[in-house]
Amino acid sequence: MSNREFLSVCLFIIFWWLIYSLEVKYIISWIKQKTFTKSKLASIIHVLAIAGIVCLAHSYFIEPYWIDVRHVHIHSNKLINTSLTIVQISDLHCDKKIRNENELIQIINAIKPDVIVFTGDAINTHEALPKFKKTLASLQANLGKFAVRGNFDVWHPKNPNLFKDTGFKELDAELVSLKKKDARFSIMGISVDNNFRNTSFLKRMNENDYNILLFHYPGINEELPDVPVDLFLSGHTHGGQISLPFYGALVTLSKYGKKYESGRYNIGQRILYVNRGIGMEGGFAPRIRFWARPEITVFHIEPKEEIQLNPNSKNTKNSSADNLLLD
Repeated sequence: MSNREFLSVCLFIIFWWLIYSLEVKYIISWIKQKTFTKSKLASIIHVLAIAGIVCLAHSYFIEPYWIDVRHVHIHSNKLINTSLTIVQISDLHCDKKIRNENELIQIINAIKPDVIVFTGDAINTHEALPKFKKTLASLQANLGKFAVRGNFDVWHPKNPNLFKDTGFKELDAELVSLKKKDARFSIMGISVDNNFRNTSFLKRMNENDYNILLFHYPGINEELPDVPVDLFLSGHTHGGQISLPFYGALVTLSKYGKKYESGRYNIGQRILYVNRGIGMEGGFAPRIRFWARPEITVFHIEPKEEIQLNPNSKNTKNSSADNLLLD
């Protein structure tokens, strides 16, 4: 946690401590004197105290289960006559309790994506592993499903079978080339414990393909400034999990702080997208979300301009089937 985040959390706690300390004082005064304290300050404190309780109830009972399906449209001159639909999920943080797993399956399978990617942080407790695997195994994609490990997946005793029987291919310093009709694209992934020891796979990128890189922590675009990646996909921040209007995330636990807290960031010709995740921080952290709804992101990657092929011309490319090539 950065100094700024620590200060933000301290100020947030102090603010609400003062509000409820004053509210308790007013309630005790009313009990003793049988009269309400009538002042503008007292009225403000009463309103804030009630609002705080309402927000807390919302953040515990409603928002963690209120999935936000974000549709992001990207136009690229690397695609011709073909569009791609890629769904990103992140930070499931499965617990013993079922939360969004069933709804997640229904939403994604109804979209019928070409590719599904998972950008790390699977479970909060080992007991939730079967639930995590069942959820991922139930997801359907036309061209493939790919995943990278997040910090929760490597801090705890590393489970070598985390993605076994899920249909997801784990990527760690690996590149997968894909083809859909006239479009060629690649998906790469790096585990958070790789520490860029092996980046030789990046040399196999074709700059003419649409290249997507998965990494749990946001900011990898700054770690790899010169690689021809078009779209970086990350998670980790949960959008703060507790976020404030006009300010945003209180805590991101990212070394880049609030610079990449959630959503889309256009960086020259490249794009970084930070997904808010589905679940919530494990351990002793409160299972609440406020102003940071769980998120499924749907990327619609489309040609910049529709190029019509001459129906009388011979097309030597295989347009009747989509192919998967593993490098």
